[in-house]
Amino acid sequence: MARFSDEFLSELHARCDIEQIISSYVQLKRRGKNLVGLCPFHNEKTPSFTVYPESQSFFCFGCGVGGEAINFIRRAENLDYVEAVRFLCDKAGLAMPQENYDNSMAERRKRIYEINKEAARFFNSYLFSPQGEKGLEYFKSRGYTKKTLVRFGMGYAPDDWRQLITYMRSKGYSYEELYAANLANKSEKNGKVNYYDSFRNRVMVPIIDARGNVVAFGGRVLDDSKPKYINTSDTLVYKKSLGVFGLNFAKNTKEESLILVEGYMDAISLHQAGFDNAIACLGTALTGEMAHLLSRYCKEIILCYDADEAGQKATQRAIGVFSSIGMKMKVIRLSGGKDPDEILKKFGPQRFRDLIDGAANDIEYDLLRERQNYDLETSDGKLKYLTRAAEILANCEDSIAQDIYASRLAEELGVEKQTILSRIEVLKKRISFNQRQNKFKNIQREAVSIQTKETVQSGTSLKAVKAQKRIIASLMRNPDFLSLTQGRLGIEDFTVSHCARLFEVLKRKIEAGESLEYSAMAGELTPDEMSALVGLCKKNEELPATKKEFIDCVGVLEEEKAEKKRRSIDPSSLDGEDFLSLFKKKNT
Repeated sequence: MARFSDEFLSELHARCDIEQIISSYVQLKRRGKNLVGLCPFHNEKTPSFTVYPESQSFFCFGCGVGGEAINFIRRAENLDYVEAVRFLCDKAGLAMPQENYDNSMAERRKRIYEINKEAARFFNSYLFSPQGEKGLEYFKSRGYTKKTLVRFGMGYAPDDWRQLITYMRSKGYSYEELYAANLANKSEKNGKVNYYDSFRNRVMVPIIDARGNVVAFGGRVLDDSKPKYINTSDTLVYKKSLGVFGLNFAKNTKEESLILVEGYMDAISLHQAGFDNAIACLGTALTGEMAHLLSRYCKEIILCYDADEAGQKATQRAIGVFSSIGMKMKVIRLSGGKDPDEILKKFGPQRFRDLIDGAANDIEYDLLRERQNYDLETSDGKLKYLTRAAEILANCEDSIAQDIYASRLAEELGVEKQTILSRIEVLKKRISFNQRQNKFKNIQREAVSIQTKETVQSGTSLKAVKAQKRIIASLMRNPDFLSLTQGRLGIEDFTVSHCARLFEVLKRKIEAGESLEYSAMAGELTPDEMSALVGLCKKNEELPATKKEFIDCVGVLEEEKAEKKRRSIDPSSLDGEDFLSLFKKKNT
């Protein structure tokens, strides 16, 4: 892994305050001397993500992700270590040091970007060639103009097993590079590896990230055969859980909102009709990572999923994800067509504009959906609807919104407003209590599960598992304690996942007199190892780190080592006296 000097990393982190870095991605609230927010790396409704300005670090007690500024950017932007350092240097106006560092990962990523760009040119030129007539006819049948095809770089993949590979090989790219970019697949027969094109006889849509790089492709069949869509799998430059189509254009819109649709064909149709803020998710359900990404580019999301049952279920899921990060939302109720593309073809752009203007916010959408399930002409129907409506409003954290909708419900159904508000308040307390209980139970269950797993995998006792973790956390706070392990413990005595690696790095850095700041550790450890280190430190920081306690932990590992040695001795190799001694030890 790349190595930068402690002095450079210290200056970089001094210029890149972690609170400012993370607040660009997460809405943070101060809690004492620290800050908390909803984790950008997993879905949650109550904040588990904590930022520690004092140590310039972060840790999520929900998913276990942690680190410092570089580690955060690596995960948030899907970058390797050197790229994350360069990203922060650009942000801080700091020049990258002229040091010899391992840039191989960055070079491989750069190579895949080049491959994707060249492949996009190939697909696009093939579309406008005589051989691409089938693809061009398909796009014309969808109503796309040539201007749109050129703007989005759309193309056509030949109905051939190796035409793209042959072309890309002529440009100097290897089979392995094409496979790494997911533009080629491979099969093995009789010990021979055969490569073939991943995309064949499909219209092609390049996926371009917010920086303008071609990161992936989507391919659609020309008929109704299955699978209808094939998208690039995860590569070094593309992560499906962060894949958003059209963001390269939509990020420059003058609108304060983004229109989120189901597929990239709908997004393209909306752009052609003048809605330059349309985007689409790619080949996966909306994730918390996507939601956090989109929150950086807009103040409001307008959900416009298909009108069928699957689309409505996706809408409900999306509302939950965006609500969990406090994102403002509106929901378009499609009428007259099953999707945005059909609405535009039948009625034109103005009708879609009217649908946007009449879109309900997430609360109104849920209330309207529930209203359809009950007969409000009956007392029983009113009661059941009010019960569900109160539950919906109780899950809303905005007290003003609760007051407004309680007023509407009271007026509409002839019920006292205060009665509705009282019911909401009771439900809010119940929901809050249940969330706290569930969070506590989940944390306990996860802790027990992890400890059990670590005990089984490492073949050591629970006591020894805890001792290994305490030793790592103690060394971070008291590097001089390392001398207490000399001649008593080695790397091989740490059997818990990551602990051996962490002890190895700490031992080397302490003996070399190097910094143990998180910033100095980031270049030594993988993101998972960094998360493990910060997690151990945060979970153990309230416990005393005295010399006696440390020596006790070392003693636990020595006892564990001695016990393992006793178990491994073959009694048949011992003489009588030694055998009796071993027998006594096993029975004491």
